[in-house]
Amino acid sequence: MNVHVLGTAGGEVTGSCYHLETNQAHVLVDCGLFQGSRDADVLNHQPPLTNITQLDALVVTHAHLDHVGRIPVLTKAGYRGPIFATSATIDLMMIILEDSARIQQSDIERTNRKRRRAAS
Repeated sequence: MNVHVLGTAGGEVTGSCYHLETNQAHVLVDCGLFQGSRDADVLNHQPPLTNITQLDALVVTHAHLDHVGRIPVLTKAGYRGPIFATSATIDLMMIILEDSARIQQSDIERTNRKRRRAAS
């Protein structure tokens, strides 16, 4: 078995993401959002793997944003496999991802307003 650390870049504790590779399967454990660093925005828009189609499953350990926040990026990149988690984790994950999406929408609206004012 090989374990590839794909999150927690640069000594950060956020962005939990591990790729477990065996002869039988490729499993991603968590797919979290990076938070706090200057590079976080860039990292958060990149899928954790270049070949998403090799993944057999995603296992979510719990519903904190730094463990689930990049799942939308993963699915946008083409992941269509199963996501395994407890039912409570899935319920909380949906609330957390919806809240994160609202915050990100507000952030970009504020950024765009500032850009429009600066261009005037």
